[in-house]
Amino acid sequence: MNIIEKFIDICKNRDIKGAIELQKSLQSTPCVQSLHTDFQTICAFDISYDKSSQLNFAVAVIMNFSHLELVETQNIIEKSVFPYISGLLAFREGPSIIRLYRKLKTRPDLLLFDGQGNAHPRGTGIASVIGFLLDIPSIGCAKTRLVGEYIEPGLQKGNHSDLNFRGQIVGRVLRTRKGVKPVFVSPGHKIDLNTTTDIVLRCCRKFRLPEPIREAHKLANEIMKNCKKNE
Repeated sequence: MNIIEKFIDICKNRDIKGAIELQKSLQSTPCVQSLHTDFQTICAFDISYDKSSQLNFAVAVIMNFSHLELVETQNIIEKSVFPYISGLLAFREGPSIIRLYRKLKTRPDLLLFDGQGNAHPRGTGIASVIGFLLDIPSIGCAKTRLVGEYIEPGLQKGNHSDLNFRGQIVGRVLRTRKGVKPVFVSPGHKIDLNTTTDIVLRCCRKFRLPEPIREAHKLANEIMKNCKKNE
């Protein structure tokens, strides 16, 4: 059984202990510098979850990195299996994301998640886990903090401060729009913190969140609303 098969098996069997053990096993594979920075395409994932049907409405959006123009989108609708547990989001959403990735015609150079990378209780948020499984550089860009302490960054776009947890810098608190709440960015897999910060900032234009994440979130919500409308 390879690592992806093991991951899917853990999710399918709702194996919480196995999920935590897998996360801990990935702690020994940190990345302190980017293997390359020549990113041509960036892929963001988003999943809208409907509590009444327990369905995941999952979307992948690929944009080119230079102009943030849309390259490809894919979506799937499927039953959610793994329960919602704080710190284990990768196991609730991961199976859908992996299936989405396999549908893509374009192989992205970088993955972007509305969630955590290293800024996680076990240092392995959804960006870290999925990035490792697919062996692609990955970034977590979350709207809220999961762990750590920080000093509020300045109010100008691009201002940032370090996010510290257990004596280590695990991410950055980044102001992506003047006077608007910052986002919490952290490396996932095969990328360093400085590159992570730069990429997220370059992907943010008029809004707080990076354009690929915004587009994925919009499409996921549209698909869910259309599906419920046609029930």
